[in-house]
Amino acid sequence: MAETVRLIDPKKILPNKENPRLIFREDELADLEGSIKEQGILVPLTLFERGRKFIILDGERRWRCALKLAMPSVPAIVQPMPNKLQNIMMMFAIHKSRKDWDPLPTAMKLQQLADELEHRHGGPPSEEALAAAASISRGEVRRYRHILDLPERYKNELMKELSKPRNKQVLTVDHVLESVRGAEALRKRDIIDKQEERALSHVLITKFRSKLIKSTVSPRQLPRIARAVQRESITHDTARSAVLKLINDPKFTPEDAFQASVAQVDFEHSTQQITDRLRKRLEEHITRKYRPGKTLLASLQELAKTLRKIL
Repeated sequence: MAETVRLIDPKKILPNKENPRLIFREDELADLEGSIKEQGILVPLTLFERGRKFIILDGERRWRCALKLAMPSVPAIVQPMPNKLQNIMMMFAIHKSRKDWDPLPTAMKLQQLADELEHRHGGPPSEEALAAAASISRGEVRRYRHILDLPERYKNELMKELSKPRNKQVLTVDHVLESVRGAEALRKRDIIDKQEERALSHVLITKFRSKLIKSTVSPRQLPRIARAVQRESITHDTARSAVLKLINDPKFTPEDAFQASVAQVDFEHSTQQITDRLRKRLEEHITRKYRPGKTLLASLQELAKTLRKIL
């Protein structure tokens, strides 16, 4: 049976405190307000009734615009009142297909959902159970948990950034995550200490803000430096010198640090791995007593020329 659409006074409607969407940007609301002024509200709000008021499950932006336009009523579908756990789950489910949720507020709401599930079941939910309850993938659960693990100072900084219009935002969650992970990888290999790790994270984020670092994945060069130290391809001092310059030189980038420390040996390490695989393949070719075809023979002859240049 089709759901009944009712006309409800927007002054009797309240926002849902469980809504993962915490940021409502004025420029986006202005665009929606203009559309509603011309065409009205085409998609009804979804509400539930509590006392003499209605709580929003879906449509808070439309409701905000209706208030600004002093509309006497808005179309709405009224659902049965959920409990707190159902409320959070419904908010996630209704907005499952939305792509414009901000990751940090969503991660914070996901934690509340996890707390509710733990309270109800007497233990923390598994990753799979939390993903099912929130109508998201397990990969998204892991990503949101990584966001929640960020230091409070960075979460506060990101929330300030989110209050800006989208075209004015520079810093993103991914910028911060990559910066923190890169610095952490170096600290775990004792290339820098805890205080230097914090300084490096701050410097990387600052360089993202200034747009000196343009690629979000640029800090991934830093774990490569850490791995090179681990396999003793470069010395601890070589790596540390490059990283300290990254901290202290405002124009130095992770790519510069990589080039200054490990670029050649990292390239040679990859070449060695390829060479070892090729040698084993050729040895197997001999073991099988295959006669090389013309194309393979020509390639091997070209390879021999290159090897003579190197050797």
